[in-house]
Amino acid sequence: MNEVLEKIKTRRSVRRFKSDMPDKATVDRIIEAGIYAASGRNRQSAIIVAVTDKQTREKLVKINAEIMGADTDPFYNAPVILIVLSDKNVPTHVYDGSLVMGNLMLAAHAEGLGSCWIHRAKETFEAKEWKEWLASLGVEGEYEGIGHCALGYIEGDYNADLPRKQGRVFYV
Repeated sequence: MNEVLEKIKTRRSVRRFKSDMPDKATVDRIIEAGIYAASGRNRQSAIIVAVTDKQTREKLVKINAEIMGADTDPFYNAPVILIVLSDKNVPTHVYDGSLVMGNLMLAAHAEGLGSCWIHRAKETFEAKEWKEWLASLGVEGEYEGIGHCALGYIEGDYNADLPRKQGRVFYV
């Protein structure tokens, strides 16, 4: 089977990560795959903020858990959080950012890392504090949080493959 198709079929969301930090070169290759995602009219409206700093990560854990209404680490101990945001002024921004998230997760799997799409980025980056944080990084404009890609080495094994639901494809 084609290697890309094999990776698509074998990728799983990971909810147990080791605390070991992946090397920067690997993370950079995964990010590169993200920025090569397809986008509406090739506007490339999505951006990626890579969080590897433990203090910033803990702040993200706190806000994400508050939004979720839980007292847990919503990122499952992943040492890297790739935040995908997309320009609100682009009509396809949600789709563009979603394609970036898909590429990030597939590239992580191809690089031997686990990943999981964590929600609540939209709510996080609607908050004044986090908009100011983006501005402090040099991010200008109106961005909507699309998702957080939790990334790291897998603790344990991938979950078993679940059968695909029937009746999801129709030919005309």
